[in-house]
Amino acid sequence: MPQMTLPIVDIAPFVQGDGAARQKVGLAFGHAFESIGFAVVVGHGVPEQLASDTYGAVKDYFAQSMATKLQNAAPEKTKGRGYLPIGIESVAKTLSGETPPDLCEALVFAAPHREAHSGRPNIWPASPVGLRDLVEAWSAEIMTLAAHLTRLSALALDLPEDYFASSYADPSITLRFVHYPDQPQPPAPGQLRYGAHHDYGGLTILRQDEAPGGLEVCDRDGTWSEVGVVPNSFVINVGDLMSRWTNGRWRSTLHRVSNPDRSLTGSTARLSMVAFTGPNESAEVACLPTCVDAEHPALYEPVLAGDYIRAKLTASMDLGVKPEARPQP
Repeated sequence: MPQMTLPIVDIAPFVQGDGAARQKVGLAFGHAFESIGFAVVVGHGVPEQLASDTYGAVKDYFAQSMATKLQNAAPEKTKGRGYLPIGIESVAKTLSGETPPDLCEALVFAAPHREAHSGRPNIWPASPVGLRDLVEAWSAEIMTLAAHLTRLSALALDLPEDYFASSYADPSITLRFVHYPDQPQPPAPGQLRYGAHHDYGGLTILRQDEAPGGLEVCDRDGTWSEVGVVPNSFVINVGDLMSRWTNGRWRSTLHRVSNPDRSLTGSTARLSMVAFTGPNESAEVACLPTCVDAEHPALYEPVLAGDYIRAKLTASMDLGVKPEARPQP
């Protein structure tokens, strides 16, 4: 499997610098998303100790018995809250019809600002002790990072930095902690830790570990490549909704999480900490004015962000609704 080196973007000069420095970061950020749809962000300011502590607490949660974890099971799969065991989700269904379930389990929370008024409360585990405090602290840092990335996105797209402010006044942010357990038995044909898919929303923020069987990205010629891990970084990628907003200028790139090599000995369990970000559910997403001209007519009709994301989630969980066909950028 070939290795892919993603563009690395240091956003510290954007957060702390002057106009020229900010513009330079914007150019690098936009170029990464136009070329591959992924970037590795460093200089983000999220404390490494908090990342380590949150990772450890979530890892301890997944080490508990299934009976204990099921006490936090989501009562409705589409609500985006609580524990999701293996067998619930198959993300490749959003592209290719029937596929085996993904070999992962997840613990899902809404960011606190969403929980407070959505009518969909988080389902907080009783153990391990301290997990809630850590997740809420992690959420606060992720929200700050997401706000930086939203302003940076506007700059990269030749828009005023505050262009997305009204669309992100009540942003959709879902925290998803994903555990890929060891695989003592061979997977079924076509079954992966996480099947090939496009993310659905705005920008995805990923913190991954170095365990085998990780992120793979499909390039323009259809070749799959492994993505290495840069210490103290986040992998950022463009979702379908953001690609649509940019009229395909930014790429929503096919990616997956592979199975570990079965010749490896020892544990191959993997844990990823993911945040799916997007605009207000009521925001209308129409092709941006800087992404449409005579040579690049609008490819997409306007949609409401919440309706679009719900259709994608429903399709991935095989609840009978398929998302609309998406023109390829």
